[in-house]
Amino acid sequence: MDAKTQKSELTRAAIVGAGIDLASAEGLEAITLQAVADRIGLSKSGVFSRIGSREALQKAVVEEFGRRFIADVFVPAMQLPKGLPRLNEIVRRWIVRMRDVEAEHGCIYSAGAFELDDREGPLRDLLHGEVTRWRAALRRTVQQAIDTGDLQADTDPEQMVSEISALALGLLHDTRFLREPKAAERAQATWNRLLQSYRK
Repeated sequence: MDAKTQKSELTRAAIVGAGIDLASAEGLEAITLQAVADRIGLSKSGVFSRIGSREALQKAVVEEFGRRFIADVFVPAMQLPKGLPRLNEIVRRWIVRMRDVEAEHGCIYSAGAFELDDREGPLRDLLHGEVTRWRAALRRTVQQAIDTGDLQADTDPEQMVSEISALALGLLHDTRFLREPKAAERAQATWNRLLQSYRK
């Protein structure tokens, strides 16, 4: 990669990163080319030349947030055996990420869902697709834990995913709004109890 290409890619990454920061603080609809340009000291046309329209920037922000989330929570857990070891690691990493990342910066998946829940359009569709894919991956992991015999055979994967997601939302509420320092510990204890109810 030549120096010019590398600089262009680094600039684009900085633009998307600034967009993530802006969305985390003010919401996805707050993302504009000018707002991001102001954050990183570029001109509006400089942002446009590297990313395109406001809609393209919003799309890039949602996709990059998803990539970071999956890289932190899901990918490392794939190194563990299918079944309970993998599922347990995913939830553990999700709790840690909520404590260390989302507690400080907010969660675009969760905040975006509340922001866009009663709106139609491509941005809502994109966010919906990202969250749906994540829940499908989590559901497959639960199903694998059933198939390996780690969880009871009559476990409903959709129900378990719903309960895990509710746990994550509760943790986000308690860490960001209540600023409860032990929220992550309590979420882990909740997961341990929940998991015990599903184990054989």
